[in-house]
Amino acid sequence: DILLTDAAGEQTHHFVCIKPKAGTTGSKAVLVLATNTYQSYNWWGGANAYSNVTGLMSGKVPFDEAMDQAIGVLSTQRPFIQMIVAAPEGAPRLINMRKRDFREKPWAADPEWMRHHQISPYDGSAGFMNKWEHAFAAWTEAEGYVFDYVTDYDLDTDPDLLSAYSSAFFVGHSEYWSGDERAQVEQFVDNGGHAAILSGNTCFWKVRWENDGKTYVCHKWKGFTAEDAGPEKATHLWSHPAFGAPEAELTGLSFNFGGYHRLGMCVSRGSSGFTVYNDKHWALNGTDLFYGDQLGADVPLIGYESDGCRFEFGEDGLPKAITTGGVPENLEIIAIAPATLGEDPESGYAPMIPPEKLDVIADCIYGDGSPAMQQRLLRGHAVLASFKRGEGEVFNTGTTEWAHGLVAKDPFVETITRNVMERFDVTKSEAVSASAAK
Repeated sequence: DILLTDAAGEQTHHFVCIKPKAGTTGSKAVLVLATNTYQSYNWWGGANAYSNVTGLMSGKVPFDEAMDQAIGVLSTQRPFIQMIVAAPEGAPRLINMRKRDFREKPWAADPEWMRHHQISPYDGSAGFMNKWEHAFAAWTEAEGYVFDYVTDYDLDTDPDLLSAYSSAFFVGHSEYWSGDERAQVEQFVDNGGHAAILSGNTCFWKVRWENDGKTYVCHKWKGFTAEDAGPEKATHLWSHPAFGAPEAELTGLSFNFGGYHRLGMCVSRGSSGFTVYNDKHWALNGTDLFYGDQLGADVPLIGYESDGCRFEFGEDGLPKAITTGGVPENLEIIAIAPATLGEDPESGYAPMIPPEKLDVIADCIYGDGSPAMQQRLLRGHAVLASFKRGEGEVFNTGTTEWAHGLVAKDPFVETITRNVMERFDVTKSEAVSASAAK
């Protein structure tokens, strides 16, 4: 975090990511900061990849019109909105911390705090300070685990960066991936690397970089109409059939099959915890968790955005992944929780969450954008899972909120995370290792 002060005393924050010197590493593990997501949500200048934010917040531009005025070509040379780059300590999470009461009007996060600080609907969805990645980094340092740090853009520009590591971690909200970044992570796992995805809504949108990193292209839903670009360069959902590479092929899960939980009317009375099914999975070793137990409800652990898969129950009573949308056949489902891609328009309550284009998603996933298929998308699940790919392995928490389980010192979340660290060959500092040996 860098604090800049001008002659008049006005202050602003920025950040730098300090990488290892070229050709060296400080660890076997690397945390990939979700800087593409930072860029997509940053609305300095008035707009971002989502909407005309200034117009929307002022009330001068209607919601639908503001969304149509989203900017698909963004300069990375802009300053960052301060609530994104340096949120204050105590900033509320993007989750309702309690269940909605009987006939209580829905809400999202902490409306009073948001009004008082005059923040936009996008400020909590990205950034480092006092958010997911920061929480994870603080926990790993306290535990003695050693990580190197790089950015999404580094994986885009250095195709061999991950080859020096045994594991790569993606934490919080790693939503936007370029083609080159994804290709490198896939090759890394296929060659024996480990990908730990402690994130939700992961690798959902395809983006690209231009102009030596000075320009970031992210047309989202307009990816095939905003510009004349073929599949190699176009930006849209990674699950779009034109790309032939749904994100679940790499991550095991997809936001298309998950969605929101405990936000607005999205599963507003959900437990916000996983229900354990496969209690024999390696990730649960030593957790004292058994079939039917709740994992993380006290945190709360399931919320904001979650990834999942379609599944059916086998004769052994355990959920088995259905290989729709790129989900691998060998996916091992550990635990599940309800989630939804949108609020029920017939609920009688005003919507709180910007709607997804369910017709487009349904057409991408099922080749059928009909209302019936859209309804199917509203009945999703957050899924905790892992699978082996090539010579490597992927572990996916299926929720943006995993790091908050570490902040809360939830013993179940901490134990699972330590199991991942051990299996994925994350080393501890020599000082911590020596202390533990005494």
